[in-house]
Amino acid sequence: MRHSLFLALTSGLMLAGCSAGPDFVRPASPPTHDYIAPGATLQTSPGGPVAQPGEGPALRWWESFGSPELNALVDRAMTNNQSLAASNATLLQAQARIAAVAGARLPQVDAHARAEREEVNLAGFGFDPAGIGSTGGNPIFNLYSVGGGISYDLDLFGGKKRAVEQAVAKAEAQARETEAAHLVIAGRVVNQVLAIAATRARIETTTALLAEDQRTVDLTDARRRAGKGTMVELLSVQSQLANDRGELPQLDQQLAEARNMLAVLVGVAPSDLGSTDFTLASFTLPASVPVTLPSELVHKRPDILQAEAELHAATAGVGVATARLYPSITLGATIEQGAPNVGHILDSGFRAFDIFGGITAPIFHGGTLKAERRGAQAGMQVAAATYRQTVIEAFGQVADLLHSLNNDARTVDNQREALDVAERSLNLSRKSFQVGNSGILQVLDSNRLYQRATSSLVEARARQLRNVARLYVATAGGWAAQ
Repeated sequence: MRHSLFLALTSGLMLAGCSAGPDFVRPASPPTHDYIAPGATLQTSPGGPVAQPGEGPALRWWESFGSPELNALVDRAMTNNQSLAASNATLLQAQARIAAVAGARLPQVDAHARAEREEVNLAGFGFDPAGIGSTGGNPIFNLYSVGGGISYDLDLFGGKKRAVEQAVAKAEAQARETEAAHLVIAGRVVNQVLAIAATRARIETTTALLAEDQRTVDLTDARRRAGKGTMVELLSVQSQLANDRGELPQLDQQLAEARNMLAVLVGVAPSDLGSTDFTLASFTLPASVPVTLPSELVHKRPDILQAEAELHAATAGVGVATARLYPSITLGATIEQGAPNVGHILDSGFRAFDIFGGITAPIFHGGTLKAERRGAQAGMQVAAATYRQTVIEAFGQVADLLHSLNNDARTVDNQREALDVAERSLNLSRKSFQVGNSGILQVLDSNRLYQRATSSLVEARARQLRNVARLYVATAGGWAAQ
């Protein structure tokens, strides 16, 4: 029996430092060399941005739009946004957890001190209190003690080591999530600023259209007074003017909501946001957009790196659960000093100590430990599938945005041409109506086409800028507050 115990202890000591469970292996870079299908082309229209494969966007990618006011708003958001503040604090919490878990691998030392006043129950030990001492009765005395102890878990199968590894991986995942949060907030600020600019452009367009409507009303009324037109024609153009005027309050509401949302992102009250007089002309469309290669995107994009870190944590969790299936050995010692008065509490005659070693082995836990290990293994499979899905979705998102570089540029060109045709048609229709060669309905139809073409061009230009910003976000690395 002693020989078997000795072999068990010796084997355990030899295994000390080993770690149960699988070692984490970083996923290999995908074999994908491009985002789009073979044979697909991304030829952009003249003046449209082109994709330049390489290292990807700069850290402060939003500066490529050439707007100092936009840059200042993003910087304010990085400093004041409360969601980012919470994410930063959560990261500090995860980093503190590493130290807490790592501390369990070191020897645990405790100290204590105690002062007591006791009465001994002699009758409980078979003595007659009345026959003891000069006064009889149970003796009452003081007892002062100080002491301490140290214990150390040998961590034979690396359960605590795996727990530290898991805590580090979780902190890494939180760090990547924090980086992604900064990147997302920067993207949302840019998108909101572009929404403000687009809404202002639509308000300016609608105001100009109202002026054109009023011009048509005046022309129709003049023709009616001259006996060349009818009241029905006048009422038709007045109705068009009233209908177009009804769009302005909704556009004003959209502008207010966009501005208020921007204030929330920046982390201030709307009244403290300051000027937001952005127009689409405030931004420069980059001639080219640097795009990270697929093999590098998986080592740069924060959400992919977060999924990788979570896979690492899940892998370490299998080791933690596996180690619980095996024995653990604890070594330790205690020392105690106790005396009836404080003056003798440190005398050697009142000293006691204890040195111990113990082994604990799980025998029966109702299948709990094995079930926990199976659960950890399943969790690792979940994390692996989530990582692969994150990579696939990232590639799909980048592919969509690369195609948008081409299609958005073509759309802008087409809408410019449509607006030019609609404007000429409106002018000809108005002149034809003025000389009596056509009716007012033709003018109204031409006016509607012109209005639709103008709004479509504004939206196409805004969408082009937004998609370029989205492509920056989709291929940029993490950006955290410095």
